[in-house]
Amino acid sequence: MRLRAAGLALVAVGLAGCGGGATPLTFDLAAVPGNARAAASSRSIVVAEPIGLQTLEADRILVREANGSLSFLGGGQWSDRLPRLIQTRIIQSLENSGRLRSVTRPGDKVVSDYQLVSEIREFDIAAGSREAVVDISAKIIAESSGRVVNARIFSARVPVSAVDAGNAAVALDAALGRVLADIVHWVNSGR
Repeated sequence: MRLRAAGLALVAVGLAGCGGGATPLTFDLAAVPGNARAAASSRSIVVAEPIGLQTLEADRILVREANGSLSFLGGGQWSDRLPRLIQTRIIQSLENSGRLRSVTRPGDKVVSDYQLVSEIREFDIAAGSREAVVDISAKIIAESSGRVVNARIFSARVPVSAVDAGNAAVALDAALGRVLADIVHWVNSGR
């Protein structure tokens, strides 16, 4: 297993706390690094911002208790709203692969061959099993016809040594790294 600790930008930036409480640490997620020997194709893709339940629309780290209840983990937060952060890392990972003509966002007004739409099904720490769980469903849609070309669910689970902000962020980054690598391979396989 590749260590992503170096790739995880722990932006331990102190943000101005409200009401004098403890200042949370801010964590970032890493993109999959590039492949120097990749050959670009003529395909282009636009990556939509993933959708998710309201609890996933935040910048907070989520914990799922054994009884199914959800809570936010104190002491840490993501550097942006989770869907926007994941969209950015998908785009960067696909760009880093060097296999596509272009990778853009919907608002970029660039004509593309395909659109990648996704849903964050799970992105949390499972407290009962002490695992970081990332589960994202994705569809590749042909822009010309609106037809779903392919669809797949990507999942990864990574053990977390302790349910605290720092360990949770590192484990979730590692799990997302596995999912991103699978998404990049899948998109670039042309299926």
